[in-house]
Amino acid sequence: MGNRNVQIAVPSTGEEEWQAIREPIMNGWLTQGPKVESFEDAFAKMHSVKHAIATTSCTTALHLILAAMEIGPGDEVIVPSFTWVATANVVLYCGAKPVFVDINRDTFNMDPAQVAERVSERTKAIIPVHLFGLCADIDNISAAAPGIPIIEDAACAAGALYHGKSAGSLGKAAAFSFHPRKSITTGEGGMITTDDTSIARLLMKLRNHGAEIPGGKDAGEQKPYFLPDINMLGFNYRMTDMQGAVGLVQLNKLDPFIVERGRWARWYKEQLGDIGWLHLPKEPADGRHSWQSFVAYLDPDKSPLTRNEIMEFLQENGVSTRPGTHAVHMLNLYRGIFGFHPEDFPVARDCNDNSMAIPLHNRMMPEDFEHVVETIRKI
Repeated sequence: MGNRNVQIAVPSTGEEEWQAIREPIMNGWLTQGPKVESFEDAFAKMHSVKHAIATTSCTTALHLILAAMEIGPGDEVIVPSFTWVATANVVLYCGAKPVFVDINRDTFNMDPAQVAERVSERTKAIIPVHLFGLCADIDNISAAAPGIPIIEDAACAAGALYHGKSAGSLGKAAAFSFHPRKSITTGEGGMITTDDTSIARLLMKLRNHGAEIPGGKDAGEQKPYFLPDINMLGFNYRMTDMQGAVGLVQLNKLDPFIVERGRWARWYKEQLGDIGWLHLPKEPADGRHSWQSFVAYLDPDKSPLTRNEIMEFLQENGVSTRPGTHAVHMLNLYRGIFGFHPEDFPVARDCNDNSMAIPLHNRMMPEDFEHVVETIRKI
């Protein structure tokens, strides 16, 4: 146990994923094609939506959604301050303004009570983040801003449920991530989900340079002299068929992965629940946390050491950790553009300084979990 080194996250891939890549490599169809289409169909079915559109990342998925909604200069999009920077960056990509709101310390998600105060005549969308796999309070966010489209940043939330409904089916559109730190992975990669057929068609054009026909299987049915017309400015945000093949295998493992993570998350809470300075993550009463990460809040008034000192101690003893994420308004880029101060969003600031993710992934052994708990209890 003393020599154990428990990583914060390790993708759960192996022989099945290795074999899945063989077909596109051997048949030569490496870019977007039938494997991506099958992955999209399966993902849409699992998340109870009509359409799923695969992309190169969750960031490009969010960017495509905003572009399809024609969000641009002069428009505003409400986002939480405590999130990965991409949630706000995509708004800047479109020339629009991200309008930040603070978060709820118990959930790390957007505080609905603050949304109504930030809505203006320029507000064109709200991007709640299902941070770490816990769905945001969509009902109260929607009630705070009636008629404003909801775009779910579901990067961490594949397989999560909100009042029995799948993440990705709760707003106008949603974006998922398949980065290796997520529950399922395609290396890099993302997915858009929506029930809106018209926006789905537009998204498929936008991810393929704005071309009038898809770049997938239909391309082979065209005349040899055919090139698609381009009548809009699009992007090259296509997923490869190698990634789609891996994604299909991973998607079949998603439910067992979440069940296993949930079991160990509850074990963590049983083992660490009596530590007064460690506030452990909440689990929804009527839903399902996907447990992309297990993120705790360290009470700075009660903790025997600072968050950073605790993280260093854990690292020295073979337990990898990370801050939950960052407060975007404290990043130099956003301070420079908007003149923010750390105290502008105090809960996000505190979570920036005092949140900590501990290892939780599907490659961990029982001895790894025991080592994490024993090391934390030494503090």
